[in-house]
Amino acid sequence: MADTTAAATYGSYLKIEELLSLQQPRSEGPEHDELLFITIHQVYELWFKELLHEFDRVARLLTGDEPHRALHTLKRILTILKVLVAQLDILETMTPLEFLSFRARLEAASGFQSDQFRQIEFLLGAKSETAIARFPEASRAREALTRRYHAPTLWDAFLHYLSREGYAVPATQLSRDVTAATEASSEIQQILIDIYRRDTKNAELCERFVDLDEGLQEWRYRHVKMVERTIGMKRGTGGSIGVPYFAGTLGRPLFPDLWEIRGRL
Repeated sequence: MADTTAAATYGSYLKIEELLSLQQPRSEGPEHDELLFITIHQVYELWFKELLHEFDRVARLLTGDEPHRALHTLKRILTILKVLVAQLDILETMTPLEFLSFRARLEAASGFQSDQFRQIEFLLGAKSETAIARFPEASRAREALTRRYHAPTLWDAFLHYLSREGYAVPATQLSRDVTAATEASSEIQQILIDIYRRDTKNAELCERFVDLDEGLQEWRYRHVKMVERTIGMKRGTGGSIGVPYFAGTLGRPLFPDLWEIRGRL
C-alpha cells in the first residue's frame, strides 16, 4: 500500500500556522508595542525550555563521566544566555509610556510566574517551596517544579563526578539534602584549589561553572535595569514588588565555593 503521509514542509515541521496564531494582543487597536512584548516573552519561554533540555544533558554527561561533552554543552548554554541578555536590548526600545499603553491588559500576568525560569533556578540550586505554592495543584507547572525541587542539582552532579575522579568529596556533601541551598564548604574549596593547581581538564570545567554563574548574574542585572527604566519603582504585575524583588536576587552566587577560592589560588 502506498504511503499517503504528506511529506514534511518547513511550515508543517515547525508548526508555523500554530506558532503565528499564538501572539494575541489584548489591547484595543491593538497598541503597537504589545506584539513586541508578547513575542519577546514567548521567545524567552522557548529559550528556557531549551536551557532546561541542555542543563539536563550536562547532568547526564557528568553522571556518565563525559566531561569533554559536558563542556561543549555548557558552552552552548553560555551562548544562549548571551542571546537572552541581547533580547533585553530590544525590550528597552519600548518607552515607559509605550508599555503603559497596554500594561493594564496584563492584569495578573507577570514574568514572576514563569515556572520554566523557576525550574532553571531549582536545577542550579536556588530552590523555594514558596515558588512551588504559587502554582495550582496538579498543574503542569507545579508538578514540574516539585520534581525539580526533589531532584539533585547540577552542582550535586558535579560533586559526584569529582568523587569518581578520585577527589575526597565528603560523604556529607554526596548525601546532602538536595532541597537545601548550596552552602560554602571549606573542604570542597580545598578540593577546587587542588584542581586548579594540577588538573587542567577539571579546572576548565570549573571555569565554565563560573561563567554560568556570572552569565545568570548578568541576565538578572540587565533584567532589573530594564524593569527599572520601564516602570521605575512601581509594583510589578502578578503580585510582585517589582524592582526591589529583582534587585534582591543580585549578588547571590549559585556556586559559592568557586567564588570563595578566587583569592587563594
